[in-house]
Parts: sequence; structure tokens; C-alpha cells
Amino acid sequence: MGRVVSRIVITPPGALNLPRFRELWEAREIFYRFGARDVVLRYRQTVIGVTWVVLQPLVTAAIFAVVFGQVADLPSGDVPYFLFAFTGMMAWNLFSGVLSRSAPSLVANQALVSKVFFPRMLVPLSTMLSVLLDFAVSLVLFVVLLLVNGVNPGWAILTAPLWILCALVLASGLGLAGAALNVKYRDVTYVLPWITQVLLYATPVAYALDAVPDDIRWLFDLNPLTWLLEGFRWAFLGAPQPAVWQIWALPLTAVVVLLGGMLVFQKLEREFADVI
Repeated sequence: MGRVVSRIVITPPGALNLPRFRELWEAREIFYRFGARDVVLRYRQTVIGVTWVVLQPLVTAAIFAVVFGQVADLPSGDVPYFLFAFTGMMAWNLFSGVLSRSAPSLVANQALVSKVFFPRMLVPLSTMLSVLLDFAVSLVLFVVLLLVNGVNPGWAILTAPLWILCALVLASGLGLAGAALNVKYRDVTYVLPWITQVLLYATPVAYALDAVPDDIRWLFDLNPLTWLLEGFRWAFLGAPQPAVWQIWALPLTAVVVLLGGMLVFQKLEREFADVI
């Protein structure tokens, strides 16, 4: 009897094709490996290691509490301003962490990208694992702060997974597009941190939405990151519930952004090996 030989044909992705999700799932071990390596490399040869994850939001929240809570005397509802700012920093670090780490990931792994075949989309997506680890450490500290300050978020805490998932999906979509564009246009490396910094102050991370003047409030209401921050504070602090339309619009927007990022990635992936 003749031997049956199976063949795997590798074809380039189409310009408007979504990735083969089954192929991504079958290569999930690569996703875990890249994520684990990212964690190891971040804390290798550091003196205090993962403690940096705690210090960053703590110090930033303390500065925001002094500047916006004491100097500017902005409102923070019924919770201490430090907790208010810390919650905002948790949400912001989750979003910006995935975005800032995924965008340069392909260039940082250019030797593998140009020589070895694997679903390259897994490289920027894997950065979320280290960001989730950072978030988990911050969340443990946050729970302690809630107990110390006697703050009970109530039943809204059950919606927390929704906001966390929305932050990851939204940032991953932008990160995929940024990673693909960064291969061809290295300007992304310089422009993205600046845009992220601008968004930090254009989003109510350190201040309450109620402090925004009415004549420009509509600009903040159009910002999906505002919806994310309001959702986080509702879930983790028991703040007033966001508008119903925002609760529905954020997941929808996050999915649309993710699909858009995948399409951009797929369109540019055919040129990675040539230009990286």
C-alpha cells in the first residue's frame, strides 16, 4: 500500500481577511512562551523586581491626589481621592500597558519574525500576559486599600470582568495596528508614547468627569476611554453607574477596534519579512 503524505500549504493572508482563529489556537503554546519570556525579561536583573508594579501606581496616585485633590480641590465623590486616582491608574495601566508593549514587539523579535514561520499576530497579543500579571498585583493591593478605607463597591463589582476584558480588547486592537505599522514606519516608536501621554490627560484618569466644564463635556463623552474609566470606578468603587448607552457602546467599540487592528495586521503582514 502506498504511503499517504499530508502537506501543509502556507498561503499569504489576504488584504481584507481576518486571521485563521483555529491556527492561532493551535499555536497557543507560542503565545504562552512569548508571554512568559516577556515577564522574565522585564524583571531580570532588577533589585526589587515585581515591587515596581506596586510602586508605579502608588506613587502616581499619590501625586494625583496631592495635585488634583489637595491643590486643585477637585471632587472625588464619597471616596478618598487617593483611592479614586488609584482606580483610574489601574484601568489606565491595563490599557496603556498592552498598547505600549505590543506596538514594538515585532521589531524587538525581528530575527524570529523574518526567519521562522508562526502566526505572527501572537507576538503582540502575548504582551497582555505580563500586563495582566501587573494588574493582578495592583488589584491585590487595591483590595487591601478598600478594606483599610472601609469602601464597599457593592454588587457592581460583578461587572469588573467586563471592563477588564474591554480594556484588553481595545488595547489589543490598537496594539496590533501599531505593531504592524511599526515594522514599516519606525516613527510609530516615537509617536505612540506622545499620543498615549496626551490621552492620559484627555481622559478622566486623575480627575472626575463632573469636574469637566459643560462646554467641552461632549468631547469626553465621545472618548471610549472615558466610558472605560467610568465603568472601572462604578465596579471597583461603587461610583455612579455610567450611562446605559456607554455600557453597551464600549464592548461594541472594543470589538470593532480589535477587528480593525486584525485587518490592518493581516494586510501588512505579507511585507514583514521584507522590510523588518
